[in-house]
Amino acid sequence: MAKLKSPVWCGVPVIALTLVLSKTNLEFTEKTNGNQKPGSFANGLPQPWGCNQEALATASMPLTDGRGSSSSKQQLLTSAEEMLVWMSKDSSYLQERIMVIINKVLRFTVRKVRKYTSVDAPSLGLLAAELCLLCSHEDPSIVQQASLGMCHLLYIAQCQNDLGINQPTNDKSYGLQFPSSDVEFLPKEFQQDKSKIAQRVGQTLLPFLLTDFVWSLLMKLSSPDDKIASDAASILKFTLEFHAKKVTMVAKIVDAIYRQLCDNNCMKDVMLRVITLLTCTSPKKVIFQLMDYSVPADDTLIQMWQAAGSEASVAPHVLKTILLILKGKPGEMEDALTQGNRFSLDVTNLMPLAASQALCTFLPLGSYKKAVAQFFPQLLMTLMFQVFYSSDLKLTPRDNALYAQDALRVLLNCSGLQQVDITLTKENFWDQLSEKRCDYGVYFMAKTLSEYNFPQFPETLHYLYKLSVEGPRRSEDTVIVVIFLIELLNNFFKDPFPEEFLVLFTNWINDANPIVSKLILQRIALMSPVVNKIENVSSILIVILDAFLSKDDTVVLQALLTLRRLLNKLDKVTYSLGTRIGSSYCPLMDHIDGGIRSTAIRHFGELVRDMRQYTWMLNDVILEGLVPLILFLEDNEERVAKACKYTLKICTSQLKWSTSHLLKDENYSFEMVVLNICNNLIISHRNYITDLISNTLGFLWSSRTYLKKASVILIGYLAKSGGHLLLRAEIEVMIDVIERLLRDEDPVIKELAEITYDIFKKIADKLTSATLKQNFQKLLKFFYIKKLKPLYNYNSLKDQIDSPTDSKDIKNNKTLENRMMMAFIIHKQWEVNNVLELTLEE
Repeated sequence: MAKLKSPVWCGVPVIALTLVLSKTNLEFTEKTNGNQKPGSFANGLPQPWGCNQEALATASMPLTDGRGSSSSKQQLLTSAEEMLVWMSKDSSYLQERIMVIINKVLRFTVRKVRKYTSVDAPSLGLLAAELCLLCSHEDPSIVQQASLGMCHLLYIAQCQNDLGINQPTNDKSYGLQFPSSDVEFLPKEFQQDKSKIAQRVGQTLLPFLLTDFVWSLLMKLSSPDDKIASDAASILKFTLEFHAKKVTMVAKIVDAIYRQLCDNNCMKDVMLRVITLLTCTSPKKVIFQLMDYSVPADDTLIQMWQAAGSEASVAPHVLKTILLILKGKPGEMEDALTQGNRFSLDVTNLMPLAASQALCTFLPLGSYKKAVAQFFPQLLMTLMFQVFYSSDLKLTPRDNALYAQDALRVLLNCSGLQQVDITLTKENFWDQLSEKRCDYGVYFMAKTLSEYNFPQFPETLHYLYKLSVEGPRRSEDTVIVVIFLIELLNNFFKDPFPEEFLVLFTNWINDANPIVSKLILQRIALMSPVVNKIENVSSILIVILDAFLSKDDTVVLQALLTLRRLLNKLDKVTYSLGTRIGSSYCPLMDHIDGGIRSTAIRHFGELVRDMRQYTWMLNDVILEGLVPLILFLEDNEERVAKACKYTLKICTSQLKWSTSHLLKDENYSFEMVVLNICNNLIISHRNYITDLISNTLGFLWSSRTYLKKASVILIGYLAKSGGHLLLRAEIEVMIDVIERLLRDEDPVIKELAEITYDIFKKIADKLTSATLKQNFQKLLKFFYIKKLKPLYNYNSLKDQIDSPTDSKDIKNNKTLENRMMMAFIIHKQWEVNNVLELTLEE
């Protein structure tokens, strides 16, 4: 007979029995004191089993397409469950008869499974558990039948395994031998030997069937029959000792044990042993489930933690799993968890709280001593993170326990650092930790550990470096890592730091967290005495300049201070970056923060002073920053005005301008300073006037009144001195801009704008269409320089006449002007030639 290709469903014997009973519609009776009751067994055995083998085959081996009806399967499983319950409760001689029937069905099934290419027996695990218990029955005849049934059942299970890997099924392929009669050849290895039973079942059943087997035995632990509960406990322990790694649905089993222990199950020791065995093979699954209960943990859960931590071999795996859980932030919403992992059934993740409390149980265990030493750095830093996470978490008074803090103390005491804990306690560190700022707590912990030269320093430093390179998960983590790392380096290394850490510091300067940036900048500033020993110091300076662009004002200010401290000690030969540094100061001179404004202006002057031997490198930068230096002389903040005077003295001195005396408080007049600077620009740097006018235009729309006033005055003098250099289109734009200020609400600004407007109108009126006339006017300007006179009388009662001081200054500069005039004649000769050529062409 050819084998059928359709899969076959091998119903368990009790299901087959139920099917036969339901299909034959026979009435059967059971003898009770000489009477027969309808619906019971008559003479202990219904007739069909002895005479109708076809009905047995039909019920036992229905051929299907592999899908089947879910409702019909559910009915079969329900009938089987009822039959198994009945068998376990009945203690009469009929149990032996039932076992005989079951064995006949199993034996018939064994012959049938050889003919099919697919075998599906989903209830083998449940039936195996029942038969295993009967193998330890007090009645030898039932033991024999149960042992024989186990032999048949395991053969069917073996067929499932082999068909799954396309191996042929025949009697010679298996170690199980099937006797020709039920009496002479029984597989005695299953009789009363729970260890053998557990080994063979674990070897033969597929993982999902073995899980059913284990689950069924676990439920038997709650049986009121002590004999059944004891036998189930023995078989369960043997099975898990040999084959726990094949068990699936570990979390469900752990949860069932927790529920039973909460009900005060008398088999507590066995259940805790099951937790231990499952932890040895599936530590991650067990620990995750144990951390998914409410906090604080009850006594039952703590006992389960202790059971899970009783084996030293899996201690590293348990701690790794707990560290993985502690990466989460307590109270963090599920959607915010990294990679969408769901750690908890709750909306918020509270597993880290449970994990912190669990560490208080795991860490002191003797079996964990070696693992604690191995993972000390990870535990230390992770618990520091959790301490500050928990301080932000709002818990109910009942749950408001400092689990992470307690675990941190336990870690110190379990790692030979009892003196550190004692010192911290004397300083009231633990009492104040949740109230103090994060940076203080981390700093004090690192400082105390360093003072006691804790032996775990090399491993901790290595882990901090690794964590820094990989990048912590959260911004607040970075703050803790940076503070801890800086403090350890301060105590164990002399400046300069090893190159690897300097690279890290450089990367952290522009960290997204401003606290990190400030900490690093402060630490780099302390390295100024040895800055010349640092290799590639230019790269550090460039990164500090990038910090000038930070959106956080405190970072910008700290970057300014750090850069200045380094430049004070830096060899001047390294000032090749001088131009770039100077240009970086210029945008900060107009910063909205007065502290940054004044610091940038003053440091710009100090840079110019330090580079006085390289003036030619900075001339362009000085002129670039000239507009804000002039305008902020009128700043409302005194520190900014003083910084401008300080820096202008240095800059004008470098440019050989005699302006310093006008910047003294007793001589100071804003308009006179502007007048003096513009007169010097005409002589020596007239080509920059157009750019300076352009730079000044941006300040005309400032919301600060003093800037509007100062910029109107400055642009007027610049236009007066360099108007002949402007194009018609440029003049028209400037007239339009100044015209808008004529409608300003401030009367002083309006008055000043009128004067400046007249200046531009006069310049525009002088422009004619005659190219020849314009060219000769420009040529004349190259040879004849007219000194400017005061135009605005700003903040002054004097008439619009030459200032005696300014006149004296002009006389003193007579020789200088002559020299500069000769220089202009030489350098501009080519422009004169161009003008003459254009004239001849026209």
